[in-house]
Amino acid sequence: MFFRERRPSNPNRERRLPLLPLRELVVFPHAAVSFIVGRERSIAALNEAMKGDKEIFLATQREAGTREPTPSEVHEVGTVASVVQVMRLPDATVKVLVDGLRRARILHFVGEQEHFLVEVEELPEPAPAGPETVALMRQVKEAFDEFVRLNKSATPDVIVQVQAIEEAGRLADTVVRHLQLKTEQRQELLAQEDPHKRLETLLAFFQAEIEVLLVERKLKTRVKKSMERSQKEHYLHEQMQAIQKELGDKDEFRSELTELEQKAAERKLSPEARERVEREVRKLKMMSPMSAEAAVVRNYLDVMLALPWGEFTEDRVDLVAAREVLDADHFGLGRVKSRILEYLAVASLTGKLSGPILCLVGPPGVGKTSLARSIARATNRKFVRVALGGVRDEAEIRGHRRTYIGALPGKIIQGLRKAGSSNPVFLLDEIDKLNADFRGDPSSALLEVLDPEQNGTFNDHYLDLDYDLSKVMFVCTANNLQGIPAPLQDRLEIVRLAGYTEAEKLAIARRYLVPKQMDNSGLKAENIRISREAVARIVREYTREAGVRNLERELATVCRKVARRVLAKKIDRPVRIDEAAVEKLLGVPRHRHGRVLDRDAIGFVNGLAWTAAGGVMVPIEAATVRGTGRTKMTGQLGNVFRESCEAAITYMRLRSAELGLKEDFWQAIDLHVHVPELWGVDGPSAGITLTTAVVSAVCGFPVRRDVAMTGEITLRGQVRPIGGLKEKLLAAQQAGVAIVLIPRDNVADLRDVPRKVQEAITIIPVDHMDDVLTQALAVPRARIFRGPVEHVAGAPVDGPRPADNEDDEVTGDGAPSHLPPGEPV
Repeated sequence: MFFRERRPSNPNRERRLPLLPLRELVVFPHAAVSFIVGRERSIAALNEAMKGDKEIFLATQREAGTREPTPSEVHEVGTVASVVQVMRLPDATVKVLVDGLRRARILHFVGEQEHFLVEVEELPEPAPAGPETVALMRQVKEAFDEFVRLNKSATPDVIVQVQAIEEAGRLADTVVRHLQLKTEQRQELLAQEDPHKRLETLLAFFQAEIEVLLVERKLKTRVKKSMERSQKEHYLHEQMQAIQKELGDKDEFRSELTELEQKAAERKLSPEARERVEREVRKLKMMSPMSAEAAVVRNYLDVMLALPWGEFTEDRVDLVAAREVLDADHFGLGRVKSRILEYLAVASLTGKLSGPILCLVGPPGVGKTSLARSIARATNRKFVRVALGGVRDEAEIRGHRRTYIGALPGKIIQGLRKAGSSNPVFLLDEIDKLNADFRGDPSSALLEVLDPEQNGTFNDHYLDLDYDLSKVMFVCTANNLQGIPAPLQDRLEIVRLAGYTEAEKLAIARRYLVPKQMDNSGLKAENIRISREAVARIVREYTREAGVRNLERELATVCRKVARRVLAKKIDRPVRIDEAAVEKLLGVPRHRHGRVLDRDAIGFVNGLAWTAAGGVMVPIEAATVRGTGRTKMTGQLGNVFRESCEAAITYMRLRSAELGLKEDFWQAIDLHVHVPELWGVDGPSAGITLTTAVVSAVCGFPVRRDVAMTGEITLRGQVRPIGGLKEKLLAAQQAGVAIVLIPRDNVADLRDVPRKVQEAITIIPVDHMDDVLTQALAVPRARIFRGPVEHVAGAPVDGPRPADNEDDEVTGDGAPSHLPPGEPV
C-alpha cells in the first residue's frame, strides 16, 4: 500500500497508464510541453505509451535530486498527457513533446519492473458560474494583460487566445505557465480541483509580480539616467584601461589595493581599526579608481595605515644618564629636572609608563620649548611639537569629518603620524594663546586630550574611532596662566620657570650661547676671545629680559662683526672682545644698569612688578598742587591698580592725625599719580608703593632711593601677600637697589630665590603700612608719626636660604612663622 487511503473507484474515470516521473517540471492540462527523457524507466514508460493510444501519466517527483524515485517520492496528483512527438538524440536520450489533457490522481501502483504502471482516477473539472466567477476571470485577464505588457514574455496571439477563453479552469491552466513560480507552488495549483480557488491564487501571484515589475522599471529608468550622465566618463576610462593593457602597463589600481592589504596585515591595528580598514578596502574595490569617493577612501586608508598602531620606543630609565642629558642641555631649572627624574624613577619601580602632563609656565626665552626636547632625549622618546598660538578652530584638535572636502585629522593625530611612535614627548607650545570663535573652542577639545582618565579612548573626527593616547607624555608651555581656562589648568601639573639671574645668564652664555654663535658664524677659538666682563656688560646694558633670547641675538651680532673683520683684514691672532669693545660693536647702551636715583626724592618710589616677560622695577611718582581734592592718575593703568591707589588715599586720610595732617587737608590739594616707562600696569601688588608715594608727596618726606617694595594693602594698612616674588627680587637685584620690602606672608617663598640674590640685597618683611613708611622714608620715625602708633617696624629677614646651586634638592624645611629681629644679610 503506497498511499494512506484509497478512494472509492469509479469505473468510468479509472485507467491504467504508464508513469513518467518529472524533475522540477509540472505539466498542466491544455499545455504543450517538450522535455528531455534520459532515465531508462522513463524511456520504457514512454515506449509503452507509444504502443497503445499514446497517453501517459506525468507526475512530479517530490525531490528533484532523486535518480530512481520510489512510489512514495512521487506526487499523487498529475496530468494525463498525449505524446505528440518523440525524437531520439545521439546521446541516448529522447526529446518528447506532450500535450496536457486532464488532471488525474494515482489510486495505486500496479507494477514497477521495467517502468512504473499506475492506476489513476481522472479528476472532474467543475464549471463554476455566476457573477463572482465572471468578475474573477475578468480580473485575471486584466492582470495577465498588464503582466504581459510589463514583462513582454508573450506574443500578441497569446493575449488574444487568453481573452477568448470562457472556462474558468482552462483560463487558470493557460495563464499559469507564464508565471515564474517554484515547483511546489505549481504542484499546489495543479492539485487544486476548484477552478475558482485557482483563479484567486493566480490573481494574487499576478498582482505581486506586477508590483515587482513596476519597481524594476523605475530602477531601470533611474539607472539609465545615471548611466547617461557618467557614460562618457566611463567609456573614456574603459578606453584608457584598454590602452594601458595593450601597452603592457601594470594595473596601478590593483597594485595599490594589494599594497594596502599587505600594510593592513603587517600593522598592529586595534580590533576596531582593523575592521574599519578591511571594510574600507572592500568598499574601494567596488569603486571606480577615477571617482572622487575613491580618492577620499584612499586618503583615509593612507592615514590609518601611517599611524603608529602599537609601536612604542623603549624608555630610558637610567637616572644618571637622564640627569647628564638634562644638565648638558640646560643650566639651572632644578625643579623641572627633578620632576622628570621623579617620573623616570616611578616608571622604573612600577613598570607603568603613565605619561605625566606638565605645563611649563614662564617668561619668553627661559628655555621652555628646548627643555621639552631635552626631556625627549633624556627619556629616549620621539619628539613632536605642535604650535597652538592663534589656533581658534576646534577641528584643528579633533580633525574634520570625512564628509567635508579636504578633510584632515587633527593636530594630535598628525603629530603621532609624524613621530612614528605611540609614546612620544608631545609638546603643545603656547597653550595660553588659544582662541575661541564661532568655529568652536580648541581649549575645550584639549580637555579630553590632557586628561589621563579619558585620553586612552581619544576619538578623532576624521578617524571616527578611538586611539590610545595614554602612553604619550604631553608637555605644555605658556607665558602666563591667565590665558588657560580653569578646567584645563586642573588637568595640568604646573611647573613655573622664573627668569635667570645675572650669574646664571653669564654661565649660560659661556657654556651654550657663545660656542653656538661662534659655530654659526664660522669662527673658531683662535679667531675670537670674549671676556666675562664683556658678556656681563651686554647682559646689563643691552638686554633687559627674564630669558636669554635677546642676549643670544647680541652675541650673534658680535660674532658676525668679528667674522667680517677676520675675513677683511686677514687677522691671524684672536680678536679680543672686552668691556670697551662692546660699545664699539653694539653701539650706545640701551639700558642703564642700576636705575636708582642719585639722591632721595619726595613722591618717587621704586615699585616691583611681574609681567609675562619677567620681573621689572616700576618707578611710581606722586605730586600735590593746590586744588579741591581731586585725584588724577596717568599712565596705562588697569582697574585693579586704580583701586589700589584709592585704597592708599583712604589709608592716609584715616591716618591723618598720626601723620600730623589737618582733618580737612584733602580739600585743599589735588593729587597726581604717574607711572612712567611701563606699558599696561595692573594688579594689587603696588598697594604699599602707591601709599608710600602719596604719603611722601602730601607730607613732604623724601623716600630712600635704594629701597624697592611690593605688597598689597588693605584700608586698615595691613600688608597682604603677593605673587611672583622671585622674579621681582631678580629685577631689584638687576636695578641695583639695596633694600626690598616684602609682605611677611611671602617669607616662605624665599626658598625659591637663589642665594646669590639674597646676598646681594637686604630683604625686610613687613606686616603693616606703618612698618613700610618707617623703612622707606628718609626721616626719623618720630617725624613721620606725631601721634601714638601701635605698630613697630619689621626686621630684616634672617630665615633659611637655598643652596648656591638651584639644582640642589629642597629638604622641606620652610621659613619659621615668626622671624626675630636681626641684622640685614
